[in-house]
Amino acid sequence: MRYDHVCVESVVHNPPAEVVSSDAIEQQLAAVYERLSLPFGRLELMTGIQERRFYPPGTLPGQISIQTAKTAIAQSGIDPQHFGALIHGSVCRDRMEPATATGVHAGVGLPDCALVMDVSNACLGLMNGMLIVADMIALGRIKAGVIVGTETGRGLVEGTIESLLNDKSLTRKSIKSAFASLTIGSGSAAIVMCHDSLSQKKHRLLGGALLSDTTKHSLCAGGVEAGTHGDSRPRMETDSEKLLHAGIELAERTWQLAKGELCWNNADVDRVFTHQVGKQHRTLLLETLNLDPHLDFPTVERFGNTGAVALPMGLSMGLQQSPPPAGTKLALMGIGSGLNSIMLGIEC
Repeated sequence: MRYDHVCVESVVHNPPAEVVSSDAIEQQLAAVYERLSLPFGRLELMTGIQERRFYPPGTLPGQISIQTAKTAIAQSGIDPQHFGALIHGSVCRDRMEPATATGVHAGVGLPDCALVMDVSNACLGLMNGMLIVADMIALGRIKAGVIVGTETGRGLVEGTIESLLNDKSLTRKSIKSAFASLTIGSGSAAIVMCHDSLSQKKHRLLGGALLSDTTKHSLCAGGVEAGTHGDSRPRMETDSEKLLHAGIELAERTWQLAKGELCWNNADVDRVFTHQVGKQHRTLLLETLNLDPHLDFPTVERFGNTGAVALPMGLSMGLQQSPPPAGTKLALMGIGSGLNSIMLGIEC
């Protein structure tokens, strides 16, 4: 895919204030660790995640997404009347229906003629939203759009802890599929995209590639199964080892396609922003793609796995801390369970 007149005008992040360390989670699981003779420090050692953040109990994703979208629109400097789309792309939503995007749209106050919808695709929802908005801009249907999402991981982590404490049949082997759930954090991000005629920054979305390998769709599955756990909090089962290698293999094929579309080679890439689920994943991805790890902007150690907002949060923080000079080439590398991968290129 290629784009000629689409720009990324603003990217913002809106993380929670409450910090929960991996040590604190393990202390809550002390009875399980002692019964199974598991070493404390295992969670951080396996994942590299020192801490993650949570919004207050009961916080709905849409409440935070309103704030995040407003900030992104204000920072873009684009008149809200030019916005023709609002897409909510996180895994977490306020409810099954209506779309969380509807409440965010009402809270932000965009025009009634705007496309308003949720896009759900595991950790790629916001990146899929970027492609939908980019296509609409390229087709001349809209001048600008905002993609936003908020992940609220507290329920998954706390529910998993309670399940582990109450599962007397738990073994050292069976606990492994639950460890990925303990890496989850919370966060919020938004991206404003527009036609280059409205852009001040001229950060052009050049294009990229996407691929899927849906034969691996069962490696990571989450949701709420009525009656299974006695509450409505979600749970997740993950074969972390198989998911790691299947995701990297798909990412490698996607990156080769993306470089062909963009007419890039690895030497052209100035900065890299990846979807980060753990230190091992990030390290192996960059090694496999033969990219210098110093080009990447790591966030997983401080924020955990923040699902669909992980990559845009990293992008926002990276651009804020080190504004790119003109001509800088950014590679966005997304991988989501299912499996799907999207790789995009931006030139600043």
